[in-house]
Amino acid sequence: MGAKPKTKAKTIDEYLAALTEDKRTVLEKLRKTIRAAAPRAEECISYQLPAFRLDGKALVAFGATASHCAFYPMSGTTVEAHKDELKDYGTSKGTIRFQADKPLPATLVRKLVKARIAEIAAQQQHSAGSVSRRR
Repeated sequence: MGAKPKTKAKTIDEYLAALTEDKRTVLEKLRKTIRAAAPRAEECISYQLPAFRLDGKALVAFGATASHCAFYPMSGTTVEAHKDELKDYGTSKGTIRFQADKPLPATLVRKLVKARIAEIAAQQQHSAGSVSRRR
């Protein structure tokens, strides 16, 4: 296989170090784009994948397999809402697959990250509203 680290990575840097150079390069650019779009998000490893958390909630993740790279908006709603822009990529409910030589455009990544930030904010407002109604 060779794409996934043999041992469980504890940091994004450890995860990326175990990848082939082409995948490492494209995922490092993806990481920088995510960080720029969500400067308050913290890096973590979630489900053995490099990920970002915002206000304690899973924001997005990314990774690589033997056959492709992937970006995980961690939301089927976000993927569905941008399906026209994602038509050139393999998608499933919460996954966008791409090849290292055909990475996701930074503008699209920023748009997806911003959509997830808005989705998390709306969920937090909704749950805060339901708490105040119960009192």
